Amino acid sequence: MADLVISGLRKEFGSSVALSEITLDVASGTFMSLLGPSGCGKSTLLRCIAGLETVTRGDIFIGNENVTALPPEKRRLGMMFQSYALFPHMTVLENVRFPLRMAGEGSKAEQLERAKAALERVQMGHLAARKPTQLSGGQQQRVALARAIVSQPRILLLDEPLSNLDARLREDMQIELLELHRELGLTTVFVTHDQDEAMSLSDLVVLMNVGRVQQVGKPEEIYGTPKTVFAADFLGAANLLPAVTIAPGAAQLAGGHEIRVPAGEFPAGSDVVIGLRQEDLRLNTEGDDNSVPVEVVAPVFRGAEVQYVVSYGEQRIRLIAGKRGPIIPAGPARLSWRTADAFVLPPA
Repeated sequence: MADLVISGLRKEFGSSVALSEITLDVASGTFMSLLGPSGCGKSTLLRCIAGLETVTRGDIFIGNENVTALPPEKRRLGMMFQSYALFPHMTVLENVRFPLRMAGEGSKAEQLERAKAALERVQMGHLAARKPTQLSGGQQQRVALARAIVSQPRILLLDEPLSNLDARLREDMQIELLELHRELGLTTVFVTHDQDEAMSLSDLVVLMNVGRVQQVGKPEEIYGTPKTVFAADFLGAANLLPAVTIAPGAAQLAGGHEIRVPAGEFPAGSDVVIGLRQEDLRLNTEGDDNSVPVEVVAPVFRGAEVQYVVSYGEQRIRLIAGKRGPIIPAGPARLSWRTADAFVLPPA
């Protein structure tokens, strides 16, 4: 295991800035996800850590070693690519052995034993003699994972490894990744654009956009207390309502209704955005701190829950309710929430 420190990292491609002033300090044994939309720089950052991209400025430390100028093979990292990158002419066992053979680690017999052990760890030992083309996508994914861990790397790098799997298999592999991480204790950097993956797998989430870090924290911290409109919208698709503060703990929505808000740093007269999570909103209930009139546009039954789309003036608001109780039909209703469940953000 090793800790990872990134200091003032910048990466340019010609006149384009892919990464700008990235600074991170990742404790040994942490499962960290780089999360963000396509093109935000998360895969570029992973490739810089791996040594597959040369940084323009800044430093990367693994443990106490500055690896910024080291080639990939000298960094002692394990990497799993989105495409898996298995050699079709090799058996599963030879694919997993390949990093050891290239590094000249031990005798052939020792390399084969380590490769077999890695395959057993991912429940693929019984398919060691097959070729990659004879495997399903999930099986290929396990082989690629075994190859990434066979050399006992200091850090494990995973570049969207679950994106090619169907929904059920993706859920199964999330559990297996968690179990493997707990067993090995490897510092892991996981790239994904899927917020559910990041939330369920990570000790630490690094939310990125346009080459910059937007927020760093535990999944529950970023979800519960986002610092920007982007963070609130990307994680959980919060409802974002423009408003103006009118007094400490009070604001006026664009629709004209006054509401209570958590007291914060914004003086009276400030333009703000009120963030409301879908699961924190309720229809036609009493006793909450805030209530505004809305029009139910469409209830959508989803089995375990019902999602409602309501209109408040020109805005559409989404909320999630449990399936218990009658489904509220289209028409007038009251939307309510607790003050403590809202968060106040600066405008984008």
